[in-house]
Amino acid sequence: MKIIKAIFSGSSQNVTGKPAKKLPEFAFIGRSNVGKSSLINALCKQGKLAHTSSTPGKTQLVNHFLINDSWYLVDLPGYGYAKISKTDREKLAAINQNYINESEELRVLFVLLDSRLEIQKIDLQFLTELGEAEVPFAIIYTKCDKQGTFSLNERVENNNKILLEYWEVLPPVFLTSAETGKGREEILDYIGSIIDKKTIQ
Repeated sequence: MKIIKAIFSGSSQNVTGKPAKKLPEFAFIGRSNVGKSSLINALCKQGKLAHTSSTPGKTQLVNHFLINDSWYLVDLPGYGYAKISKTDREKLAAINQNYINESEELRVLFVLLDSRLEIQKIDLQFLTELGEAEVPFAIIYTKCDKQGTFSLNERVENNNKILLEYWEVLPPVFLTSAETGKGREEILDYIGSIIDKKTIQ
């Protein structure tokens, strides 16, 4: 799939505030410093489509971007320990929960993990909750250009072993870099295959 058009379509705190036009949605979420906005901008090849900042926790609404007039890329607030108050963290968690549980158009939730780190407890908890709620998700490892191939493969393999303690089969896994474009085509082709499958049905 090629992205030829990407435009901001609105922000909301609740699914009732989503764009009126109903289309397949593919959402992105991760800990608040995982590089989500940079990856979204790289996917769309627009440097300022999603807001990036050196300060984690800047995305505080559900942001919809209309792609090719045929589907939405959805940027969700990060979870984790951004430098915001406990009240604000709980507020963002409620916004995410409302969207993930209530959006009928959500097709896949992409959960971003930092490829340099062992999978964090908060990530495992979040992924487990998705599994229990039967939310379809895929895993994206970010910042894969920040280490050598051996270290990257070793980290991903070790994380996969941890995940297989909770699941019999791993969800789709993508290795990416916002800097080099690694993984971009694979993610877009995966999204395209889901849209095409739904269209055929």
